[in-house]
Amino acid sequence: MAHLCGLCLALRGQAGQFARVVTNYDGLVISVLTEAQAGAERAGRRRAGPCALRGMRRASVAEGDGARLAAAVSLILASAKTRDHVTDQDGLLAYRPVAAAARRIAGVWDKGGARAGAGVGFDTALLVGAVERQPEVEALAGPGTPLLAVTEPTETATAAAFAHTAHLAGIPGNAAPLAEAGRLFGRLAHLLDAVEDQEKDAASGAWNPLTATGTPRAEARRLAADALHGIRLALDEAEFTDGRLAHVLLVHELGRSVERAFGEERHRHGAGAYGPAPGNPYAPGAPPHPGGPGDLPPPPPPREPRGLIPGCLVFVGMACTCQMCCGTYGGPWSRRRRDGMCKSCGDCCECCSCCSDGCQCCECCGCCDC
Repeated sequence: MAHLCGLCLALRGQAGQFARVVTNYDGLVISVLTEAQAGAERAGRRRAGPCALRGMRRASVAEGDGARLAAAVSLILASAKTRDHVTDQDGLLAYRPVAAAARRIAGVWDKGGARAGAGVGFDTALLVGAVERQPEVEALAGPGTPLLAVTEPTETATAAAFAHTAHLAGIPGNAAPLAEAGRLFGRLAHLLDAVEDQEKDAASGAWNPLTATGTPRAEARRLAADALHGIRLALDEAEFTDGRLAHVLLVHELGRSVERAFGEERHRHGAGAYGPAPGNPYAPGAPPHPGGPGDLPPPPPPREPRGLIPGCLVFVGMACTCQMCCGTYGGPWSRRRRDGMCKSCGDCCECCSCCSDGCQCCECCGCCDC
């Protein structure tokens, strides 16, 4: 929560109050990695005043270069996503006045991101170049194109951001392993989005990397597993002052995300996913008998994602009620089921507390299955 609030406040400082709507869990990993290497005292913490999103409570929040780098990355990527929505005329953005306002907001975020990046010595042109290259890569992709060719721009952007945390922390030797962890993190994020959105994209006619390249789900699952393994190995090579939270997020929580994405796919398509086959169980071989014993109704179709502005409003409401911290909630934009950060990592944090010498949780007890 210290990193989440720190990112939110850094966004406000760089691009104004409205920029706080782009606060995201992926971005705060940058802040977490910086503090994991430098230590909380060097990375910087401060006491923040009461905030409606924390139930008007004060809190210790992360500040300093890690939070500002996280803000720079979040602003640049949010600006690019907003422009994509405008180009696609999604929802209210089909109306010219709304689209014009969204473009102005994206411009503010671009400037704020560049300013935040310059303040910590990070060249945001790397991110902008990767974002601009993505549509070109997608346009050239077709059946038989390697899936990793499509994920390359995302991998390049996240590798640069992760590697820069090593320079901010003053441990340049960590740059290479963290660049590898970042590259695989970007690959995994792209893969999971593709898997979770494939059916919706097929229904709406939107472009999807798995469909466009003809990549089977089994191959996507293998690539995701390889990325998870590579991230863990890369983290093992890096030097941390206290890497427990980074380990929870980049090993445990990422593993949960993969299982959730591919587990939901098995639930939708696996045999017996919704109970017994329709029909009368007391008359084997009889034709289906709607309403008979064991006949379950089909599941409701997935709801459409919310647009940018409605999602922002829902995000504020969820944050005010602490659903995003300790409960289970539907994503403000995607509507997909998610667990709050405190809920999802509680067991591992309790496991880690049994160590007195700062060792990793997987090394100190057997309660973690990784």
